[in-house]
Amino acid sequence: MKAARTPGWTAAGLALAVALQGCGTPGAPQPPSLNLPERVTDLAAGRSGDLVTLNWTMPKRNTDRLLLKGEIAVRVCRRDGAGACEPAGGGLQFAPGKPASFTDRLPPAWAAGAPRALTYFVELTNRKRRSAGLSNGAMTLAGSSPQPVADLRLEVRKQGVAATWTPDQTHSAIRLRRTLLTPPRPGAEKQKGPLAPPPEPIEQNLLVENGSEFGRALDTTVQFGETYEYRAQRVIRVSVDNRTLELDGELSAPVRVDVLDIFPPAVPAGLAAVATMPAPGAAAERPSIDLSWQPDTEADLAGYIVYRREDGGEWQRISPPAPVVGPAFHDAQVEPGHTYIYAVSAIDQKGHESAKSAEAKEMVPGP
Repeated sequence: MKAARTPGWTAAGLALAVALQGCGTPGAPQPPSLNLPERVTDLAAGRSGDLVTLNWTMPKRNTDRLLLKGEIAVRVCRRDGAGACEPAGGGLQFAPGKPASFTDRLPPAWAAGAPRALTYFVELTNRKRRSAGLSNGAMTLAGSSPQPVADLRLEVRKQGVAATWTPDQTHSAIRLRRTLLTPPRPGAEKQKGPLAPPPEPIEQNLLVENGSEFGRALDTTVQFGETYEYRAQRVIRVSVDNRTLELDGELSAPVRVDVLDIFPPAVPAGLAAVATMPAPGAAAERPSIDLSWQPDTEADLAGYIVYRREDGGEWQRISPPAPVVGPAFHDAQVEPGHTYIYAVSAIDQKGHESAKSAEAKEMVPGP
């Protein structure tokens, strides 16, 4: 007769077998990744005329923080006020991690009427057209855009470039878009160091508040010797939810201008003449007339030219061929009993001479 197995041994053996089977087995299966792109968070919108341009950055990763591969489908929609978000563009695809842009031509109903809030969204989808949600809202303005500037005119002045156009009563601002056309001069050494002036930007904007009403502006930031191109557009500015939004009109035709320095320095002011007689007994000394005037502070000033004449006579230059550096001159070529009339002009480093100053008259006492 066979001995019966103990129940305790059997239970222990079963427990050990179960433990050995469970060792090294994987945990509960994870759901597959949906590969949903992350939401766009930097969408920006700008309108010019009837065109709205959107710019944003495509995400690099999906919602599982895995790198995206291949182009991503993008849908665009717009919302007028509190209405539904209507499709504005589909069938778009962009690479992950790259800048992206889209231009929307507004339908006639959205490009007419009073200015009002217009919000755009972009939505990224996976290959199964599933979405991780709309982007941030980028707000601009719907409504009628301002009329284009049709008669932009430019004139170079000593203070800068004067821009004019036909004024109107729309009370809109005017934006002047300036482009530097002059290429860098060959061989020109760039200044370095903390005190070196920053390089001139290629593109620069000048906003003239109520410019449509004024019809003029002066750009004092130009540099002589450069060539620029200007375009103008009217800008309506509206406050929406404590934000200032702009509705830009179409850009005008470009106008080119060569900013050449053909302007003389300012006319010297404050000319004074004082006669000086020799001391008694100083036979070797002669009388003289000392001139002084207010200094000119222009950066390209080379100096001054001194002129003299007598009553009824012609002007004669009495200063040396090189310009007088300081605002003073000593005239030792005078005769006792004569009256002399003086004038001074300023001259710059390019040889442009100002008009003569106001006259100063002085008489040399007789012997």
